Amino acid sequence: MPVPPLLALRGVRKRFGAVEALADVELDVRAGEVVALMGDNGAGKSTLVKVIAGVGPADEGVIEWAGRPVRVRNPQDAHALGIATVFQDLALCDNLDVVGNLFLGRELRRVGLLDEAEMERQTRDLLSSLAIHVPNLRAKVASLSGGQRQTVAISRSLLGEPRLLLLDEPTAALGIQQTSRFLDLVEMLRDRGLGVLLISHNMGDIKAVADRVAVLHLGRNNGVFDVGTTSQEQIISSITGVTSHHHSSARRTSPPGQAER
Repeated sequence: MPVPPLLALRGVRKRFGAVEALADVELDVRAGEVVALMGDNGAGKSTLVKVIAGVGPADEGVIEWAGRPVRVRNPQDAHALGIATVFQDLALCDNLDVVGNLFLGRELRRVGLLDEAEMERQTRDLLSSLAIHVPNLRAKVASLSGGQRQTVAISRSLLGEPRLLLLDEPTAALGIQQTSRFLDLVEMLRDRGLGVLLISHNMGDIKAVADRVAVLHLGRNNGVFDVGTTSQEQIISSITGVTSHHHSSARRTSPPGQAER
């Protein structure tokens, strides 16, 4: 019997007044897989991430987690399932240090006092396990580079040992070297068995780490493509709407060597 996807969306709809931001969206993400979510501006990518993260729950449709239907009404529901999100703005507190940011809202206490030593130890262990080097854990986040800030935000999301990581445009503000390090980190997380949903406009990043690409166009599915066997041109034509795959289900991928018709 096949193992069900870690996350499956079935017929998800989301409206804002008269505007239908998402219509009958289907999406699968498996454990140990990086799925890239692509689409033009206004395609519904950020809305879909917010649905999964519980920030803006769906109006209709089913969300399945490891094969069973679940309700994700708020971020606490998503967190309890094992879903962690790193939004584009990173949501870091510039006036706090690295340790303070990692444990913000879930500080460790001992005899009623903050256990700074234990939080610092866990921070150092976590960053070390991810091969992330931050010279001074007590440096204010405001003093860090863009790449270091990004890794702090991801590290914070991994504290609770999630099973699915949502990354919204993670390399948008990074240089070439920082992006390369970040993509190495994504590959490491996939190798550890995490599911990763990567929202990006950068085709180079996606070709480097994604297994499949799910395309949204005007709030609808417009194809799911195997990265290794689909040309960049085919994916771009799907993003721009030149080719239509609206009938395609996210449950199906293209046969080797050919994109979905």
